[in-house]
Amino acid sequence: MNDPDPRTLTRARDGDVGAFEDLVRQYQGDVWRFAYHFTRDRALADDVTQEAFLRAYRALARFDFGMSFYTWLYRIVVNLSIDALRKRSRMRPVNLDDIPGGLAAPPGEEKPGDRIEYQETAVRVREVLKKLPEKYRTVMSLRELDNLSCKEIAAIVHSTHATVRWRLHIARRMFKEHWERMEWTRSEGMKP
Repeated sequence: MNDPDPRTLTRARDGDVGAFEDLVRQYQGDVWRFAYHFTRDRALADDVTQEAFLRAYRALARFDFGMSFYTWLYRIVVNLSIDALRKRSRMRPVNLDDIPGGLAAPPGEEKPGDRIEYQETAVRVREVLKKLPEKYRTVMSLRELDNLSCKEIAAIVHSTHATVRWRLHIARRMFKEHWERMEWTRSEGMKP
């Protein structure tokens, strides 16, 4: 995702509501998808998206134009998503069976069983991601699900590029270990 036109950003910072609405239209889908990938809850993603734009609007007067707007906005979304998950975990335990829907359908033609198999895989991926500590889950989600660069992720999580690359390396290794263990357990359970 690219940063918005600087003129639009300046107009929005100066109080032009129409310019801010242009920013919302440009980023709303990406912000919601990221919040959903992070929270795995459609209603929570709606709330995070709305709150992120509200906070961005209130803080826009203090926005540093030397920064990437996209990165700044994603930092707000990450922080709100983490806060929402913490609040939700204090309120009730999360059951993976309660996760609504699934990931979007893969591109191209679908065969009748593809959607079911894709959803089953998506559930298993989420199960493994939940096992990762938050700092590793965050960088892996931003990189693998949202396709952000390590430099963009570093700005979002307030870390160095090298630290993000290291966390991503660790996260991938941990994910692979958990995945292989889960698949082995699953295959052993299917044997007669």
